[in-house]
Amino acid sequence: MPIIKSAKKAARQAAKRTEHNVEIKKAIKLAIKEFKKNPSMKALAKAQSEIDKAVKKDLLKKNTAARRKAALHKIAKEAGLKIEKATAKVAKAVEKGASKVAKEAGKVAKESTTKKASAKKTQSKAKAEKK
Repeated sequence: MPIIKSAKKAARQAAKRTEHNVEIKKAIKLAIKEFKKNPSMKALAKAQSEIDKAVKKDLLKKNTAARRKAALHKIAKEAGLKIEKATAKVAKAVEKGASKVAKEAGKVAKESTTKKASAKKTQSKAKAEKK
């Protein structure tokens, strides 16, 4: 057992973090198990979501997550599920007007191109004046 106060606190933190990490890993295993038992798009999305959360919290490495998700997709394909690409979903959301973020991103892109064009015009005018 640690004697120093900071070491005691570190031990408490480590125990708490370990417990939290175990919960997350159990959630991943449970989601994958349910997907394998009854393959559906909803179960696939849940399993992928759990894996992505673990990557975000640095519990799994990116390549490990990619490998596990690829295995899930393989199972889904064998089960005959039709897997939609994420880009198609985003495009549909933009068409429906559901994604404010996508619209704002489009506005920012338009503004940046107009700013670049106006900046080029002013630079070309300055060069012409020098000559």
